[in-house]
Amino acid sequence: MSDEVLEPVRALLPGIAGRARSADENRRIPEETVAELAAAGVFRMLQPKRYGGAECDPAEFFAVIREISGACGSTGWVASLLGVHQWQAGMFAEAAQDEVWGGSPDALISSSYAPMGRLTPVEGGYEMSGRWSFSSGCDHASWAVLGATVVGTEGRPVDFMSVLVPRADYGIHDVWDVIGLRGTGSNDITVERAFVPAHRAMRNYEQAQLRGPGQKANTGPLYRMPFATLFTSAITAPVIGAVAGCYDAYLAAMRDRVRLSLGGGRFAEDRFAQVAVARAASEIDAAILQTDRNVREVYRHAVRGDAIPMELRLRARRDQVRGTERAVEAMDILFKTAGGNSLRRGNPIERAWRDAHAGSVHVANDVERALAMYGRSAFGLTVEDDLV
Repeated sequence: MSDEVLEPVRALLPGIAGRARSADENRRIPEETVAELAAAGVFRMLQPKRYGGAECDPAEFFAVIREISGACGSTGWVASLLGVHQWQAGMFAEAAQDEVWGGSPDALISSSYAPMGRLTPVEGGYEMSGRWSFSSGCDHASWAVLGATVVGTEGRPVDFMSVLVPRADYGIHDVWDVIGLRGTGSNDITVERAFVPAHRAMRNYEQAQLRGPGQKANTGPLYRMPFATLFTSAITAPVIGAVAGCYDAYLAAMRDRVRLSLGGGRFAEDRFAQVAVARAASEIDAAILQTDRNVREVYRHAVRGDAIPMELRLRARRDQVRGTERAVEAMDILFKTAGGNSLRRGNPIERAWRDAHAGSVHVANDVERALAMYGRSAFGLTVEDDLV
């Protein structure tokens, strides 16, 4: 499956790289790029087969995302999130899936998971209102998965849900003006007293326990994988990819550079530059190898129908946040040695530095929290967290 998508995507990379500056300046991915990625099959890689998807090994999906991110970090980020939401939609009730893809198998979904919405139970479902931030790629989507709190009769929260909402029921507010991942168009979404039928709401606890209602219809191994493993990996893969692509650009730019300071000479002959390259390359390799190993091992458990051990789930989270951390460390090494020219706006190194650091502050990359969970379990203590 990966070659069927990876080869067409590689043919698109020069064009994506050529539009990277435009995406950065316009604060959104060009429609042309989204259409090309859709035609290449990127968004269907994790989509249910019943709706024209491939249900492929998720490690193959993340390999494609890293390639895209190497050409443009913002494009890789949007492709990763829009792509992983195709998997999550398959965890909702079958009636919800029919609504999303019944009209078009190419329908895309953005998200904002913070429980900023208020769900009030009504006959047949809920009434929802709220405002959400950071919905990456929302301008290209016709649905959104939004986090919300169910409010009981006394006005107190009684449950946390993920809710599928059609484009007709929400507004998009153009507020995304940031220093990194500028092209992701991660704007705000608002909903005002929209009716949400019960089948379009899923309890976060059930999802974390691998009991999504959609598993009755989608019985493949992909839908027996934890949300925490897939979604957090979808956050880390673009960061690693952006840094890996920057590494290649760095070597191409610096290989023949002649210094006018520090005694002159070819940059490539500088022993300290050689060590810096080795350190950066090692961090990037470690990030890729560990994250791929964990995703593949979780997937193998799902293929066999085995329960996924908590130890493995925690290890996947541990290495996912460390993967982001390692990528940022590699990025900083490259940036510090690239010289003053790397500061110029539009320079691939400058843009990758901004994108990697921006991606690192996503809540899924809360390093201390994820490492503490792993350490707690290693000491034999109970871990309770929906993001594992």
